[in-house]
Amino acid sequence: MGSAGKRTGDSTPATGPAVPNSAGYLDGRLLIAMPVMGDPRFERSVIYLCAHSAEGAMGIIVNHPAGSIDFPELLEQLGIIKKGAQIELPENAESMKVLRGGPVDTGRGFVLHSSDFYIENATLRIDDGVCLTATVDILRAIANGSGPKRAILALGYAGWAPGQLETEIQSNGWLHCDADADLIFGDDVEDKYARALRKIGIDPGMLSNEAGHA
Repeated sequence: MGSAGKRTGDSTPATGPAVPNSAGYLDGRLLIAMPVMGDPRFERSVIYLCAHSAEGAMGIIVNHPAGSIDFPELLEQLGIIKKGAQIELPENAESMKVLRGGPVDTGRGFVLHSSDFYIENATLRIDDGVCLTATVDILRAIANGSGPKRAILALGYAGWAPGQLETEIQSNGWLHCDADADLIFGDDVEDKYARALRKIGIDPGMLSNEAGHA
């Protein structure tokens, strides 16, 4: 993430993420894949943009489950909890969603979380309500009950080179809308795509994968 991450913290407008910042960047907003995108890695995806600047963009897909992996198993694999200790986990840790965050760095975990939790020099504050932390310390905190109130764990992230995301938006690959906590952290992962479309006034039933193939 490097300087793109630092820039995000500096550039978020005082009004919050509802309005793109003065340079037209979309950090703190949601990208919604158009059905005609044609890239299977991002099909029907909703992506929370953590950083967007002249240097490129980085985001986390918030609606693609990571298959059969569950959070307590992951904690065991990382040695954060002992085998069989799942029963002692706080409720929000036991039910925490593990998502496929994107095709880059898929062996690494990225936690999007509410801003009631912060680790100095490790947490990136994206807007007033959402932060990103990618260290194992936040997983330990969640396991022992001292972590953020709301969080999702994503394996991997989505990244764009300078100017690439703008080009994809112009070619109708992506729509974008204001972010809200339920679309980011909500349990109804499978319904997030339809909900995001409805949020910007689009009936999901009107968009089909056949669009553009006429």
